Amino acid sequence: MRKQSSGETFRITGARQGLSEDVRGRQRRYVISMAVRTVAVVLTVVLWNIERPVAIATLVLGLALPYIAVVIANAGRENAPSLPKTFVAGPTRPMLTPGASHAPSESVPERPAAGASAPEHDPS
Repeated sequence: MRKQSSGETFRITGARQGLSEDVRGRQRRYVISMAVRTVAVVLTVVLWNIERPVAIATLVLGLALPYIAVVIANAGRENAPSLPKTFVAGPTRPMLTPGASHAPSESVPERPAAGASAPEHDPS
């Protein structure tokens, strides 16, 4: 027999990625970018006397990639606005109003606001 809960309901699909998974993913991206940098530096040395324009391009890549990799690795956790809301609203109940205890056919007379004088009637 299952218990019926009238509390809040949360979707697990709206949960953020775990911190250890986030760090692991950042480390993996950093290592991959450093491997690409290593290949670029080696290609710069190999191609320097063979194909100078390509060697200069790989040199620029090898110089710029560490900065870009560090910025990407330290970017922090991303917010995922495309994920659904984590809270699922349950069935709504009708809101109670001051006149809710009366039957719907009865009307509640309005009282004048505090400090307001009652309207005067003109006998003519």
